[in-house]
Amino acid sequence: MKQKIIRSGNIVNDLGDLLHSLSYNGLFLLTDENTQKYCFPLIREVPEIASAKKIIISAGDENKNVATLYVVWEFLSKNGANRKSLLINLGGGMLTDLGGFAAATFKRGIRFINIPTTLLGAVDAAVGGKTGINFNGLKNEIGAFAPALAVLIDSHFFKTLDVSNLLSGYAEMLKHALLDSPLSLGKILRFDLETIDYRQLNSLLFESVLVKERIVEEDPTEQGIRKALNLGHTFGHAFESLSHELKRPVLHGYAVAWGMVCELYLSFVKLGFDRNILMQITRFVKENYGIFAFDCSQYQRIYELMQHDKKNESGLINFTLLKSVGNIGINQTASQQEIDEALDYFREI
Repeated sequence: MKQKIIRSGNIVNDLGDLLHSLSYNGLFLLTDENTQKYCFPLIREVPEIASAKKIIISAGDENKNVATLYVVWEFLSKNGANRKSLLINLGGGMLTDLGGFAAATFKRGIRFINIPTTLLGAVDAAVGGKTGINFNGLKNEIGAFAPALAVLIDSHFFKTLDVSNLLSGYAEMLKHALLDSPLSLGKILRFDLETIDYRQLNSLLFESVLVKERIVEEDPTEQGIRKALNLGHTFGHAFESLSHELKRPVLHGYAVAWGMVCELYLSFVKLGFDRNILMQITRFVKENYGIFAFDCSQYQRIYELMQHDKKNESGLINFTLLKSVGNIGINQTASQQEIDEALDYFREI
């Protein structure tokens, strides 16, 4: 099922029109403590929302787990949800991932709508049909492919974000630009992140979402080219998991930005990726995302975390690398020595 992406200029009107066009039996709204406080007021005036039964969960990626999933299932069950019910997920990536998975599995699947309230959620988690939860300390270890009925994207929500959370989402936009074209990459690198023009950001975001949509349409269940979207994530997820183990958790987009530096270094070494562009991206990431501090004694742990990646096959760690901007090499592998060299490069910058 192709999900409908709605570029909203007026969330009250657009959500109202969408709900009015649908037939459903029971409307449910999932928020977390933060989106309930800061984002729910922006949709409160939608007439249908008055009758929605509200589920409010704890905020934060540490709550993207089986216990919170159980809370959502239990609420749906106790409040009469059935296969014709509709769930609205109002939140960032953690909430749309968990809410989507709850919807995909309740009664073997009910329909849901995503309204991403973070830049990361809009460009990444809410679009593309991946849902899931973290398990045993591993990111998105349990999940399902289940596209939302519709995704409503409105940049008004992003004005509630601090700089770190904006940058976290922007890293995924950088990834999409690298997968797309030198033209897209130039726009992303030139955008003024100091004084944000939200209208221009919304245009860049929508272009970025369309890059992802084109790839997902071609390969909805990640058998081939959709693996391109994992650029930066093999190292990135390992950095993210390590940061939690070290009790200094980092935002997903920061980990992906650092992961892209490492994977573009492998692209340079293994596929001849342009050294000047590698240096340009390295500078951009260092200036905007800083560095993730670790030492060579932690290389082995990073390697072990990478071995848990879902993309791996036959015991080999699987990467998406680039031959050039827009020229994608999926199903690439690297030896532990090459991975250590990429970590050396990252630490030396």
